Amino acid sequence: MRLLEIQIGGFLDDSLVNGDGMRSVIFVSGCVHNCVGCQNEAMQDFNYGDYVSTYDILQKIKNNMPIIKGVTFSGGEPFESAIALSKLAEEVRELGLNIWCYSGYTFEEITHREDSDKLRLLRLVDVLIDGKFDEKLKAGASRYTGSSNQRIIDVQKSILENQIILWSK
Repeated sequence: MRLLEIQIGGFLDDSLVNGDGMRSVIFVSGCVHNCVGCQNEAMQDFNYGDYVSTYDILQKIKNNMPIIKGVTFSGGEPFESAIALSKLAEEVRELGLNIWCYSGYTFEEITHREDSDKLRLLRLVDVLIDGKFDEKLKAGASRYTGSSNQRIIDVQKSILENQIILWSK
């Protein structure tokens, strides 16, 4: 694995609330969305937390196997760290783990941009929870979303069918 560093605000070895099944969770630092009421407001700062190598993160993930079913990228905004997370995602997929990602960007915003790094990361994600958190819509949130405007998207099916396909268990 090529050594890349990424600024992270935290890492959870195992979580049941950040996607389907037991998962390791990486909270990246830095977010441009500035959602009012963000649960990870400190992580909006691109300098929050520590620089960590993707190799070290991968080793932590490996240490959590076979307990975990997958890995979740959260933040902050994962797509602001698309280069390092893409490389990590390739390694995670080789381990046979699935990848969930929380983003303030919508699926359409990512796919209609001329940003190949963000598109590369999206193509490696299995499930995307998309859209900015909206504090006014918090009451209508589903199990894995923060507000009711956010969608839980099956990325691989959506890419294959060229339309948004919502994830279902």
